[in-house]
Amino acid sequence: MSNWKTAWSSGKGVTRARALFAETFGHDAHGVWASPGRVNLIGDHIDYNAGPCLPIALPHRTYVALSPRSDEVTRIITDMDGGQRWEGTLADISPGGVEGWVAYCAGPAWALRRTGIRLSGFDAAVVSCVPVGAGLSSSAAVECAMALALTEVFDHPVGESDKTRAHLAECCVAAENEIAGAPTGGLDQAASLRSRDGHALLLDTSDGSVRHIALPLTEHQLCVLVIDTRASHSLGDGQYGARRSSCEQAATILGLRTLREAADATTTREELDALLSCLPDDLLQRRVRHVVTEIWRVSEFTAALKAGDMNRVGRVMTGSHASLRDDFEVSVAELDTAVESALQAGALGARMTGGGFGGSIVALVDDAKIDTVAAKAIKQARARGLPRPRIHLVTAGASGRRLA
Repeated sequence: MSNWKTAWSSGKGVTRARALFAETFGHDAHGVWASPGRVNLIGDHIDYNAGPCLPIALPHRTYVALSPRSDEVTRIITDMDGGQRWEGTLADISPGGVEGWVAYCAGPAWALRRTGIRLSGFDAAVVSCVPVGAGLSSSAAVECAMALALTEVFDHPVGESDKTRAHLAECCVAAENEIAGAPTGGLDQAASLRSRDGHALLLDTSDGSVRHIALPLTEHQLCVLVIDTRASHSLGDGQYGARRSSCEQAATILGLRTLREAADATTTREELDALLSCLPDDLLQRRVRHVVTEIWRVSEFTAALKAGDMNRVGRVMTGSHASLRDDFEVSVAELDTAVESALQAGALGARMTGGGFGGSIVALVDDAKIDTVAAKAIKQARARGLPRPRIHLVTAGASGRRLA
């Protein structure tokens, strides 16, 4: 069906990365590493509130072909955004020293050096099939693939140890926060580096611990659709940071370290309403209500998955979208239209995913209805004068690693 967009095979990604590297730098790369984007099934805007979230790694990946140099010169070429090239030195990679796509590609080098890892310069070619601006964490895929490459060529390979991968994810978060200037939490990098094939990653951001939750999709004849609305999505435009600041402000007013404590201290709507009454205005009350109820929804979603109650899973997803739309105000017309069309076409549940203000939705759909849902999303967008969505049928993939 012409509506579908598919991820590259590993072989295609490796070939493209190697070819761009050789064409640009005149010699073969030392190796090729890849790391995936992610889609969050439930639990958005709670990673920076110490809450749990449940992403899956996508089959869509960023591939990095890289070789170390003997000097401080750093050269990076990418096929993203029409193809761009940057050359500088390690000293140039610092907060305020680089910006745009370079910050995401080069930022991990700064973060790794800050931890004491000795790096020289390097040449790198970056290619990707993770949709940019779709809310599928193309930025974390770049950072994590680059970090995997740099740690290995400079003698600090992470291997399969979850402890070392968690540390590498923290380095990538620091790079995105301080070099790229995007105040994200740790969900995206954890999904890219710590996921397991066929499983969702239950990440508890209060302590960084993870559990792998099997996705019983095949036995229930279900699939996960990602609908990229093509409404441009960015975490560096101030809106994401404003939401994070409001959560921090509310926690301070309530005398809490994080809003996770508010969720742990309340078990009923009545208790939550009493807590919200301590906040000075409706905006903060709505922001906190989303965070607390979303944390509750992650627990309910996980329990429903384990019980095989997929109708309940779908209802929780749809409730999450309503909360993100109404209380957290991070949805837009394109996202609401995609959710509405998916539900009308028979999806068990649907919700916006990621930071919001554009990007994608995720829907849980019967195998027999995927073409109907895809067609409905495209038809509804066209009827409302919105961009034609791109449809991805996705599976829960494995974490990043060396491929060649």
